[in-house]
Amino acid sequence: MLGVLLAAGALVIVGPRPALLGLLWLAAITPRLTAIDIAEHRLPDRLVLPALPVALAAALLEAATHGTSILLAAGIAAGYGSLLLVLHVAGGMGLGDVKLAPVLGLAAAASSPAAGIGAPLLAFLAGGVVALVALVRQGPGASVPFGPAMLLGAWAAVLLA
Repeated sequence: MLGVLLAAGALVIVGPRPALLGLLWLAAITPRLTAIDIAEHRLPDRLVLPALPVALAAALLEAATHGTSILLAAGIAAGYGSLLLVLHVAGGMGLGDVKLAPVLGLAAAASSPAAGIGAPLLAFLAGGVVALVALVRQGPGASVPFGPAMLLGAWAAVLLA
């Protein structure tokens, strides 16, 4: 049901543009990625990796048909992925999150540059709130999956931009 609501929201906000393709794919995998990450603290490659070429194709088609900047979308995706890679190397982020970041950056930026920039900002805001609650409830060493916050941030950015 969540996937259908996200797809409908994307259609209303983005309209029948190529950017919608990446968002529809993302809508289809968001509920499953969220459930798996909450339950198992992992984001399966079998769901995340196929989303990258779909998001890239949507961004390329959007650039070709609506004059958006593929370089800006790719830069946002690379920046988001690089930031999470640095956090992964530092020990605070899972590799699944690193792989999901460029997908979300491309999909959000294809819909609008503001959404692409807002997606990671909103993800860290949401993730920070959840982590703070977890620290208060569970104490030091609490482990919080970041994938749901990343997905929430991307969807909020797309739907609000």
